Amino acid sequence: MVMEAIPFVLVGVLISGLIQTFVKENWIARIMPKNRFLATIFGCGVGILFPSCECGIVPITRRLINKGMPLHAGIAFMLTGPIINPIVLFSTYIAFGNDWKMVGIRAGLAVAVAFTVSVILSFMFKELPFRSYEPQVAAALEPSTAHLTKRVSLQSRLYEIIVHAIDEFFSVGKYLVLGAFIAACMQTFVPTSYLLHLGSNPLTSSLVMIALAFVISLCSEADAFIAASFRSTFTVGSLSAFLVFGPMIDIKNTLMLLGTYRGKFVAVLIGLVAFFTLAGSLIVGRLFG
Repeated sequence: MVMEAIPFVLVGVLISGLIQTFVKENWIARIMPKNRFLATIFGCGVGILFPSCECGIVPITRRLINKGMPLHAGIAFMLTGPIINPIVLFSTYIAFGNDWKMVGIRAGLAVAVAFTVSVILSFMFKELPFRSYEPQVAAALEPSTAHLTKRVSLQSRLYEIIVHAIDEFFSVGKYLVLGAFIAACMQTFVPTSYLLHLGSNPLTSSLVMIALAFVISLCSEADAFIAASFRSTFTVGSLSAFLVFGPMIDIKNTLMLLGTYRGKFVAVLIGLVAFFTLAGSLIVGRLFG
C-alpha cells in the first residue's frame, strides 16, 4: 500500500509547492459569482485548479476568504479541494483497478456533501467565524508578503518549491505509513468473519469507515489505496464514506480548523459533514451496492 501510494504523494506535494510559490489567490475573488448558490458551485470546482491535500487546505481557504471569497464558497472549496483534484482522482482510479465508477462516486458524493453543507452554513453564520487573534499571531498565521515587494529570482522560487515539497512530503508521509499499518493490522488480526459482519450492514459499515477515516488521518492522495484493501469486506457505500469524509474531516484537519475558526462553527461543520456523508453513503450503497 505504501509503495503504491508514494508516487502520488510525491506528485501532489510538488504541485502544492508550485501553487504555494507561483499562484495568487486574489484573482478568484474578482470572478466570484454574486449568487449564493452559483458561488458555492464555483467553490466546489476551484479544487481542480488548486490541487492541495487536506494537510494544507485550511490556510489556503483562510487566505481566499480574506481576499474576498464568500464563506460558503470558501468552505465548499475547503471540503472538495482535497478530493476532486486530478491527482487524487487518478490515484483513486489506479487503486480500484482502473475503475472509473469509484472515481465518479467519490467526486459526485464529495460535491453533493460540500454543496449542501456550505449552503446550510451560509444561512447559519452571517459573519465570518474566524477566531480573534492578537496582531502578532495573525501576522504569523498569514503567509509572508515580503516577496511581493521585490523581484525574486527563478532559482529562489525553485528552491522554495523544493523546500515546501520536502516539508509536506515528510509531514503527510507518516500518516500514510500509519494508515497502511492500521489497515494491515485490521486485515491480519481482526477475524474476517467479524469484518464481514460489520461490512454486511450498510449503516454500521459506513459508521466504522467514517470513524476509521477520521482516526488514521490519511493524505487524500493516498487514502484510496487503503480503502481498496477493504473491497472484499465492506460495501461500496461504506468505502465512499471513507473516501469522502477523511479528506474533509480528520484529526489533523480538525486541529487546524479549531486554530482558525470558532469552536461552535467547527462543531457544526463536522456534524453536518458526518451526517450528509453517512446519508450519501447509504444512498450510494442502495444504488451501486
